[in-house]
Amino acid sequence: MQYETIRDVILHKLEGETPAYMTYHNVAHTTGVMEAATDIAKSEGITGDDLILLQTAALFHDVGYLQSPLNHERRSCEKAKELLPQYGYSPEGIDLICDTIMATRIPQTPKGKLGEILCDADLFYLGGDDYEKKSELLFQEFKRTGAIKTYAEWELQQINFLSAHSFFTQTAVRERQKRKLEYLAQLLGRRSNLLTKSKKYSAKEIAEDIIFNVVGVIIASMALKFFLVPNQFFDGGITGLSLLVHEMYHINLSLLIIAFNIPLIIMGYYILGMHFSVRILISVFLFGMCLHFIPVMAVTQDKLLTATFGGVFLGLGVGLVMRAGAALDGMEVVALYTLKRTAFTITEIILGFNILIFSVAAFAFGIETALYSILTYFAATRTIDYVVEGIRAYMGVTIVSAKSEAIKYEIVNNMGRGITVYKGIRGFLPGNYTESSEAEIVFTIITRMEIRKLKNLVYEIDPKAFIFASTIKDASGGILTRRHVH
Repeated sequence: MQYETIRDVILHKLEGETPAYMTYHNVAHTTGVMEAATDIAKSEGITGDDLILLQTAALFHDVGYLQSPLNHERRSCEKAKELLPQYGYSPEGIDLICDTIMATRIPQTPKGKLGEILCDADLFYLGGDDYEKKSELLFQEFKRTGAIKTYAEWELQQINFLSAHSFFTQTAVRERQKRKLEYLAQLLGRRSNLLTKSKKYSAKEIAEDIIFNVVGVIIASMALKFFLVPNQFFDGGITGLSLLVHEMYHINLSLLIIAFNIPLIIMGYYILGMHFSVRILISVFLFGMCLHFIPVMAVTQDKLLTATFGGVFLGLGVGLVMRAGAALDGMEVVALYTLKRTAFTITEIILGFNILIFSVAAFAFGIETALYSILTYFAATRTIDYVVEGIRAYMGVTIVSAKSEAIKYEIVNNMGRGITVYKGIRGFLPGNYTESSEAEIVFTIITRMEIRKLKNLVYEIDPKAFIFASTIKDASGGILTRRHVH
């Protein structure tokens, strides 16, 4: 095998034919990969013909870039098959070289030792002293080719890539892994600071949330004081439990609402996070204050009207509070906590709790009261669903964007949602039917209360993104957290 001869030929070709805008994938990158592959191979005990085959694979691995970045590994293999027989390489050796080159295709999939070494050599800079310099060269190249538009988008891709990347050889792990993780930590720190500074709600959004919260709390309080309490009707969840204890022991209802919810809000801090827990805390305290000052006044004594309109007004109030991103009932937290420790679903946990409440109500106040209370609960639940703009808790959202990488990162790491990615083709627009390009189609499932946040997130990254959503009849499994709306 005439390695030295073909090496000079290919390096000369790369030096003379690589476009100026290829600031990273040029002859310097190829020689760097060759040197790294040789050093790793010697450390891993690779010598003789295997070492020559590895060096040749490193030499050819980016030759395809001279034609196009797309599928360049395949074109590199085709060039190797065209030239190497002239320099004493056997068909078996050429096949091994091509397998080694194809292993570097992202995501890397090495099938043998030579492939593992070349994969690590190709990305050896990730844990090297010159990471920032080479990263900048790669960004400039991608920006010139249109693959990346902004540096913020590039940093997101780097975070995503470094998080998913793993070295294959012990040599690379020993020499580069620690430094690579340090770079990842630096990128995450910069990104976290950027998100903290940029997460500002507009005055309009804040005003809407305040109005929805206050109006919702007042309506819910009036539903209790004008309909449910005068007629000894009950609801489900923590509100129902508070009503039940109030009727049985004549304890102040406002104090019961706050007392029963406080421990659950504290628990929710560890399950749902501080932001949502603080919102619930404010809403619950406001709810308790309204219940304290609004007097009991029976609007009607008719039980059917009480059950129907009491439930509707209660659902309207709770739904408006949910539109503001808060809640009036901590039962959801109990369900989430219990879910992790039992085989029951959240719906089954909520149902079991409510069955217990209505059973006690039937025993203490009669079966008729319990049945009307169930009707009240049903009316409230249905009303909440409609107020929150739909009859289902979950929505399936499909996103088509040229900046899918940044969008995927934000959905997973900012919103904490799982995603599914489909490979597709975007384009085919009126007047430009012949123009199209490969694209990643991102699909995720979120609650209806998160739809505004998701759209804001996506359009901040790509104002031209195409988004459509549909209701989900039922969803379970994965990392979904079923949101019980009442």
